[in-house]
Amino acid sequence: MRLPLIAPADLSEAQKPLYADMKAGIASNFNDFVTTRADGALMGPWNPWLHEPRIGGAIWALTKAMSMEATLPESARQVAILVTGAHFDAAYELYAHIAVAERVGMTDERLSALCADIKPHDLSAEDNVAYDVAYALVNGGTLPDPCWELAVRTFGPHGANELVYLVGLYCLVSMTLNGFDVPVPEKA
Repeated sequence: MRLPLIAPADLSEAQKPLYADMKAGIASNFNDFVTTRADGALMGPWNPWLHEPRIGGAIWALTKAMSMEATLPESARQVAILVTGAHFDAAYELYAHIAVAERVGMTDERLSALCADIKPHDLSAEDNVAYDVAYALVNGGTLPDPCWELAVRTFGPHGANELVYLVGLYCLVSMTLNGFDVPVPEKA
């Protein structure tokens, strides 16, 4: 880990409001995995964002919009996030979103395939579209027209837009986690 965790008592004046907002958002939307140390220090991508409150605050605002105002089906969201995390081998992202995916009922077989960067055979129609869009985007180049058109037919124009932004956000999250060597929390 390249950036030390920041205990609440050690926050700067610039970090305190961002910490409070992140802590509240995490408590209401990110309960499936470990996000804080016992002393209240934030883990995962939140710690690097807290180190740079101006940049981190902007990323957190996007994260809140993409999480708290999501319209895509949760299973499709998790497929897209896991495809992205697997592409970048972002350990904390995979750890966190496996936990969320388990909550929404994904099987170990599906999770294993997604984390191995393999398309599972048991995807629903919506999850299949999410997989194809995410896979195409993280592998570079313009999203092929058939993928885009299928996303629009499946999720509507707003949902297709949201899916593209979701993959972009989790590319940024993956880069944050990998760039700052953010570890997976120790199992108790």
